[in-house]
Amino acid sequence: MKRISYLVKRIFNMDYKRFFRTINNVKEKTGKSKFFIFFDIVYCGFKYQAGYLDYLLFEMYELNKNQRKTILTRGINNSYIKKYNDKNYTYLFREKQEFNKMFKDYIKRDWILLNGCNQEAFDNFIKNKKNVFAKPLNGTHGDNMQKINIHEWKDKNLYQYLMEQHLFLIEELVIQNEIMNSLNPSSINTIRVISICKNNKSKIIAAYSRIGSGKIVDNFNAGGMVAPVDIKSGKITYPAVNKKNIIFTKHPETNISIEGFQIPEWENVKELVLEAAKVVPQVGLVGWDVAISEKGPLLIEGNEFPGHDIYQLPPHRKNGIGMLPVFEKAINNKK
Repeated sequence: MKRISYLVKRIFNMDYKRFFRTINNVKEKTGKSKFFIFFDIVYCGFKYQAGYLDYLLFEMYELNKNQRKTILTRGINNSYIKKYNDKNYTYLFREKQEFNKMFKDYIKRDWILLNGCNQEAFDNFIKNKKNVFAKPLNGTHGDNMQKINIHEWKDKNLYQYLMEQHLFLIEELVIQNEIMNSLNPSSINTIRVISICKNNKSKIIAAYSRIGSGKIVDNFNAGGMVAPVDIKSGKITYPAVNKKNIIFTKHPETNISIEGFQIPEWENVKELVLEAAKVVPQVGLVGWDVAISEKGPLLIEGNEFPGHDIYQLPPHRKNGIGMLPVFEKAINNKK
């Protein structure tokens, strides 16, 4: 019944123009008829709770039924989040200032809330800083964030500008670890680590390296690339891929090899996440964005509604097998 209710809501809220563009896109890739693709997408929606974007992104049109049933689809991901994340507590992750307060021992950087201070307090905050990061209080994908060079504003009113732009959360700039910086210096290259916390016991389900490419953010939906990380060793296990499905064996700007790259301080990364996952146990399924700084691993943010798009991209799947069995095993505490 819950599955039918979810699908009905999706049907009524669907972007039909994008839906039919997806059908055209798949036809161009496969040569299959639009009629077949239409009904196959509908079938995957009812059978696997897959949206049409899942169908395209995970190339479900190339998979057999045994492979399809291993894909962690949007509907299944949403059901996990609904089951394990209490809506009464998710604001602690969604609202950035609340996250910084709750996880102050894990973010390891100075910050100030602009709409809660005056010009003098702000000037004191930036006095000895070269750069800061300015963020809106809500938002995803790194939207509207700005890296501010303080020197460039010495003759202008930065406080007024940030207030006008609604960039109310001002944070000390994270200085990236030298090894991570060698991979890509344009952004902080975070590790997305997904954890589950049940009965005050936390476990890491999966990890992915998010690598920037010429922009100040590393987000997959903002031009960055992603590659899976082996939980045990901390090594990147595949080449990276971006949202245009371009595969990178080496970083296009630094020429550093991606597959086999060792994430520094990996044991400390895991320890950080496992501890942070217990702080708000009411939100049990979280995607943590971890940076490796000069001070060691620290949290950039925690996602109470972690997207599933980077988990099982086609170049990162062996024999077409998705991540659903891995999630089920971890959530059900199977060894």
